[in-house]
Amino acid sequence: MKLGYTALAFSILTLAGACGDSSNGTGGAGNGGGATCDTARQTGCPSGQACELVNGGKPACFDPVTVKGKVFDFVTQAAIGGARIVARDENGAALSDISVSGPDGTYSLAVPAERDATGKPVSKSFTLRADASGYQSFPLPPRIALPLDLAEAAGTPLVLQKPNSDIALFALADTTGLGTISGTVATDLPGGTLVDGNGHTGVADRAGHFVVFNVPAGTVGLSAYKKGTNFDPASATVTAGAETKDVTITANAKVASKVSGSVQIVNPMGGSATSVILVLEDTFDNTLFRGETPPGLRAANVTGAFSIDGVPDGKYVVLAAFENDGLVRDPDTSIGGTQIVHITVSGDQAISQGFKVTGALDVVSPGATAIDTASGNVAFTWQKDTSNTGYRVQVFDAFGTQVWDTTGPFDQGGNKPATVAYGGPALKSGMLYQFRATSLKNTTPLSSTEDLKGVFVYK
Repeated sequence: MKLGYTALAFSILTLAGACGDSSNGTGGAGNGGGATCDTARQTGCPSGQACELVNGGKPACFDPVTVKGKVFDFVTQAAIGGARIVARDENGAALSDISVSGPDGTYSLAVPAERDATGKPVSKSFTLRADASGYQSFPLPPRIALPLDLAEAAGTPLVLQKPNSDIALFALADTTGLGTISGTVATDLPGGTLVDGNGHTGVADRAGHFVVFNVPAGTVGLSAYKKGTNFDPASATVTAGAETKDVTITANAKVASKVSGSVQIVNPMGGSATSVILVLEDTFDNTLFRGETPPGLRAANVTGAFSIDGVPDGKYVVLAAFENDGLVRDPDTSIGGTQIVHITVSGDQAISQGFKVTGALDVVSPGATAIDTASGNVAFTWQKDTSNTGYRVQVFDAFGTQVWDTTGPFDQGGNKPATVAYGGPALKSGMLYQFRATSLKNTTPLSSTEDLKGVFVYK
């Protein structure tokens, strides 16, 4: 059984909705006299309208396309007020301003939509991020993007409000000693800047205001990351249960850098191209091999050489084949090009070590194509690796804590997939889990299931 996507909503949204002309109030140009409004600064339009790009023409004013939903606790279903929601493109760059959920958890988010000559939105994909006090930020792997189509928007003006636009967050197990930092990113067009406070992050709105939740008390170093811009570091003193306000992070004149390197795809099976991302070292989990990527620091459709421009100074972990593309980082530590690469950027950098990626072990169940619901005695099943002598299977909860680790042959013989029944501590009802299978040749890892598959909710 598949989980109702109400609880997930790390949604890929496609801007394909219909927009009528301005005469009936459902949209259309409204900037009069041929004046051109400013899409970046959102100026030049009447109140309540948004400046949108027009395919083949000048920007114009339209009634905005709005996504509405609710932010709530994954387990208790209780509404979460004060959550900050932003729309981001496929590279993680902010597309919208920030919306803050009300006491009942509801939010309303206007999402920019390029229009065609008739005023209808042009297809465009984006994702949602949400942060709240006392809750894990969303999305964090292994939670995955779920499709939602703005063509289903209805009403005047157009609104999309479906179960898929609701966002469920996991409450932190312990909030003792945690506080909040807020302030301003001082730069031209600060919207979408990622702010990092010792591994805890927040996103700046169009005016530059940011909030970072759930930061341990003490002196915290703050850095900001926006493609093409460098910032001076700042610091804040955090008090448990309180908000440290008015912190300013200021851009400087140093030119951002380019990071380049190469990927070698070996034994690709079904995969043909991959991506490379730069993850903030502060946020990197060395067990799960995951972390947070600043907006735009991603190279797509990589088959060999790659480069990422506009990289701000900082410490990063370089990850290849992190997304669901049929490929994974080659885990065989007995050969070169398979180690996790850490870099410090302070000028253009060419990474001398190549990155080897290989074909992934395909997940059969649970979590092959969506986040499944599992109950009772859970069994994990994946495509067999014909060159293996055994497998290692690990299970992690939503917070990245390993709850089970086992090795064995797990081979059913013939062309049947490999499988093993869960044998660890009792799984918690309502918790999200992920299993990872790694094939072994003696003790050497050969391949594994993908980073964002094998995810399920236990009921």
